[in-house]
Amino acid sequence: MIILVGGEKGGSGKSCLAQNLAVFMTKEAGASVIMVDCDPQRTTSDWIQARNNNEDLPGINCVQLYGKIRNDLLSLEQHYDCVIVDCGGQDNLALRATMSVASHVLMPLRPKRRDLKTVSHMDDVIATCLMINPKMKASFVITQCPNLPSQANRILEAKEVCRTYDINVLDAITYARNIYDDSEESGMSVMEIDPRGKAAAEIRAIACEAMGVDNAEALKSKLGKVKLEEAGGQHGSGRSQEKRFAS
Repeated sequence: MIILVGGEKGGSGKSCLAQNLAVFMTKEAGASVIMVDCDPQRTTSDWIQARNNNEDLPGINCVQLYGKIRNDLLSLEQHYDCVIVDCGGQDNLALRATMSVASHVLMPLRPKRRDLKTVSHMDDVIATCLMINPKMKASFVITQCPNLPSQANRILEAKEVCRTYDINVLDAITYARNIYDDSEESGMSVMEIDPRGKAAAEIRAIACEAMGVDNAEALKSKLGKVKLEEAGGQHGSGRSQEKRFAS
């Protein structure tokens, strides 16, 4: 499974979402995970370094890749249950290369006009990549939402803008919470700082909705079935075809 967290707009919390998804997949879904940092700012690489310096936290592997990374991702997918790719806030070669092989694409957007202006362009990018990778499941996810009840309409309006295009928008969202920044600075996830908190529930909801399951146990079972199928060779030919296409 290759999960891309990316998009054209910077500052929407892509790295934070990718990091929290990686911990969710590792700790709660029992998956072997590697993160791929495609952002020159190295936000996720720095987070991984801080995390791996803490012996109390489960380690997560990370590599930095740029440009034509399609073959690299296919190779990593052979060795890990889940490859989570953190792309920077721009339309670049790494973003499109990842879309050509990704099973799931999450595109974070804040409920702000300047973020929503990128939806049209990302719709074009997704449409192009679907011609190469028709099994890709792409979704917008609204992030860093205001907590004030008076601002609730902004969230609904943002979702409506996304729904005018032929790309799914998740019901699950994240709110602007200090715990997201606090966890990133310490190399942790919101689920590790406050497992029963609201932010942890938001990440679980996003992950489960994006993966099409009800909870982490269902995702764990789904991943287990994939492993059994691959061990039996049922996916072997499909993987080989992808590699021939990439070469």
